[in-house]
Amino acid sequence: MERTLAGAPHSHESTSYPVSPTHSISFPDSGRTTIEYPRDEKRQDGLLQDVRPDTQASSASTILGDKDGNFGDLEHGGEKDHVDVDDPNRPKRGFRERMHHFTWAWFTFPMSTGGLSLLIFAQPHQFPGLIQIGLFVYILNIIIFTILTLGMLTRFFLHHGDFYKSLSHPREGFFFPTFFLSIATLITSTQRYAIPDDDVALKWAIQTVFWGYVVVTLMLAIGQYSFVFASHNFGLQTMMPTWILPIFPIMLSGTIASVIADTQPDITAIPIVIAGMSCQGLGLSVAIMMYAHMVGRLMSAGLPNREHRPGLFMNVGPPAFTALAFIGMANGMPDNFDRELDGFIDVFMIRTFALIGAIFLWALSLWWFGIAFIAVVSSPPKYFHLGWWAMVFPNTGFILATISIAKEFGVESVLWVTTGMSICLLLTYCFVLYHHIRAVIVQDIMYPGRDEDVEDH
Repeated sequence: MERTLAGAPHSHESTSYPVSPTHSISFPDSGRTTIEYPRDEKRQDGLLQDVRPDTQASSASTILGDKDGNFGDLEHGGEKDHVDVDDPNRPKRGFRERMHHFTWAWFTFPMSTGGLSLLIFAQPHQFPGLIQIGLFVYILNIIIFTILTLGMLTRFFLHHGDFYKSLSHPREGFFFPTFFLSIATLITSTQRYAIPDDDVALKWAIQTVFWGYVVVTLMLAIGQYSFVFASHNFGLQTMMPTWILPIFPIMLSGTIASVIADTQPDITAIPIVIAGMSCQGLGLSVAIMMYAHMVGRLMSAGLPNREHRPGLFMNVGPPAFTALAFIGMANGMPDNFDRELDGFIDVFMIRTFALIGAIFLWALSLWWFGIAFIAVVSSPPKYFHLGWWAMVFPNTGFILATISIAKEFGVESVLWVTTGMSICLLLTYCFVLYHHIRAVIVQDIMYPGRDEDVEDH
């Protein structure tokens, strides 16, 4: 599907369907989808620029609206319903129609909640009742995940064909991996809160779940990227951090391995660590390639529209979780590990190199955090989007990595800094949660034109 500006020449072999005076949709003979989005806020004539002189419009409304404030429904042939999706007095929608816009991005919520439960468990300064609070958050996250899963099934039941459309959508499809990221946090939290150290049966169960997760997420990483390569054409200027998400679940296999390896028998701990390192290396390598595109996009097209800038925090995640996994997997190896039995490369040397690599990657994570923080603070988003949860989960990995490095060096002052960072992240979680709940109540999300099922990057 190729989006072109109105007035641009069209091929005689294609059929065009007008959506609004600002753009049209065409279907070329090749069968591949070509997506052209507005490039950035530097463009004076970009579609993401607000037509009103006093503020920027939300990216969803600018896609659907024309210069007179008339908005069309892309899902129904572009017929105008004269509804401004940014108007607080816009018509309210019913349950069935709102569920049509219940997207995969909702799983960023349990993903972040699971990360919070892990952060509570890892706190260097504990107080009585803290672990019980973490256990409550863990149970709450299971409930949230279950409700959202039922919500997605309800969407697909009420709107036949939405399942395939959601996976193939050029924007919403990239949020499908958040479902598996939520599962990853549930696996690690279950190990922390629910499995006793002396329960052999549960140890075997968590090990089986780990290997199943590795297989499924590897298929996801290969399958989703293969589909994207074959079905979509994205310009460099449209690059967003969500492109990293399909590789994220397999990468977190390393983080899961770092948590469970230390609890497994020696004979099973080594294969888990090797698999975890392989998956972590795959995830980080693909993320580094995506970083090259991300930097190129920022250099050539500038920062994303302010409504999407919180998503830049996704770039913090891969190096942070890899640093965390390096230290965790090295500490999870048996103390008597010595591959050549010559004392040259033993587990203690491996742990030293793991710490060095973790520090190296932590610095990259810090750099991305600074870039994202300045971008968001300089131009905060006006409307809530589920992408706001990117301010929580990746930064959880950053704080966890900082805690692990500080514990390895035994620097108490840095550990107190991580306590302050954890408090800041808790406040961020509460801030995003408040706006999330408010957005659902006032229908700022789950509303036509305001969710991730709109192509508006």
